[in-house]
Amino acid sequence: MPEQGPEVADAQREHWRRTYAEHPGMYGEAPSAAAVHAAAVFCVAGAGDVLELGAGHGRDALYFAGCGFTVRATDFSPAGLGQLALQAAELGLGSSVSVLVHDVRRPLPLPDGSVDAVFAHMLMCMALSTPEIRQLADEVRRVLRPGGTFVYTVRHTGDAHYGAGTAHGDDIFEHGGFAVHFFDRALVDALAEGWELREVHAFEEGDLPRRLWRITQTLPGGAAPDAGGE
Repeated sequence: MPEQGPEVADAQREHWRRTYAEHPGMYGEAPSAAAVHAAAVFCVAGAGDVLELGAGHGRDALYFAGCGFTVRATDFSPAGLGQLALQAAELGLGSSVSVLVHDVRRPLPLPDGSVDAVFAHMLMCMALSTPEIRQLADEVRRVLRPGGTFVYTVRHTGDAHYGAGTAHGDDIFEHGGFAVHFFDRALVDALAEGWELREVHAFEEGDLPRRLWRITQTLPGGAAPDAGGE
C-alpha cells in the first residue's frame, strides 16, 4: 500500500483554497449539527472562548460567536477565512471573532492553557498521517485550560467512501478530489488517553450520507459537561 506523504496534504491545501475561492459560502449559513451540540456542551461547561480548527468560511464560528463565545477561527485557506471575517463584520460580530491562517501540521500558535474549548468539524480526518493527528491532539491538550472540552467529528471506517478512490496509505482515501483519513475506534480511544472520554456519538451528514463520529472529551481538572445526545 502506498505511503501517505506531506505532498498529499499540500495538494489538499491547494484544493481547498481553490474550492473556497470558486464556491463562496459552499456549506451555507446554517451551523452544522455538531456545532449546535458543541455550543450547548461548552455553555454547560462554563466556557467563554472557543478555538475552532478548520473553520472554513465560518458557518460554525459565526454560530459560536452569536451564542456569546469569543471565537478564534483557524484554517489553512485564506479564501475561506476572508469570507468568515467579512461576514462577521457584516453581522456585527467582528469583535467576537478573530481569524488566523494556520496549517495544523505545525504547532498551534497559542500559549499553554489559553482557551476553554476546542471544536473541529471533520478537520481531524483530513489528509493527515496518524502521527500528525496524534501531534495535533497533543497540541489541543496543551492549549486547553484544565477541565477544557474538545469536541470533534471524523468520518469513520464504516463510511461508504472508506476503501474507495485513490489509496494513500494510513486509512487515507481520496475520492472526488477530497482526501480523508477514516478513523477506526482504536484511533479515537488512543487520542482520548489522558482525557475523560464523555461520548462517541455516531451520526450521518449529507447526501451520501457521510458516516461520522462526534467525540466529546475533557481534560481533568474541571467540572464535567453533560455530553448529552441527539
